[in-house]
Formats: sequence, structure tokens, C-alpha cells
Amino acid sequence: MAPASRSAKYKIRKNDMVMVVKGRDRGKTGKVMRVLTERGRVVVERLNIVKRHSKPRGAQSPGGIVEKEAPLNIANVMFFCDRCNAPVRLAVKLADDKTRTRVCRRCGEAVGND
Repeated sequence: MAPASRSAKYKIRKNDMVMVVKGRDRGKTGKVMRVLTERGRVVVERLNIVKRHSKPRGAQSPGGIVEKEAPLNIANVMFFCDRCNAPVRLAVKLADDKTRTRVCRRCGEAVGND
């Protein structure tokens, strides 16, 4: 799959609660730690854990097997609305004073700290 274009904009942001809808961790929820817009991926806290082997780098950094979060494709996660208690799509509403607000398409409530 080709990477997303450089000007891609996503409605999912850092610190959002998301649910994985595809893949090995399907059905699990977690908080977004990073959004990698140029690659179209998100890193979700405590999800998509992979093991990486690291070489010893002196006394302060011993070698071993390190578990860390790997990026997920942004298409495989959905915003998790607390009010609906379900994964939902988001819409962007434009107010009279030209401010943009993300809203839940299911219940219509404003979400996140925009």
C-alpha cells in the first residue's frame, strides 16, 4: 500500500481514545501516543506490542529483548466516543466564528480538546 500524501489530514489526534477495528488487537482500546501523518499511522498506548532485540551499548544500556508499541495503520482504528461507548466516525463542524470543532456522528457531542 502506498504511503499517504504529505498533505493528508486526519481527524484522530494525540491523546484521543481509539478502538482497533482490524487486526490482531481488534476490539481493544487505547490512547493515541503519536500520529505519523506522513506515513498514515498511529501509535497507540499498550497496543500492537512487538519485541525488538537490542545489542548491549556499554554499562548503562544492557542488551536484551525490548517490548514496544509499533505503529498501526490509521484506517484500522476508530475514535472511541465515551458518551456512545462505541467506536464512531467524526465530523468537523464549522461555527459562526470560523472555529472548527470535531463532533461525534452518532450522538452529535463535541469531542476532544480542540
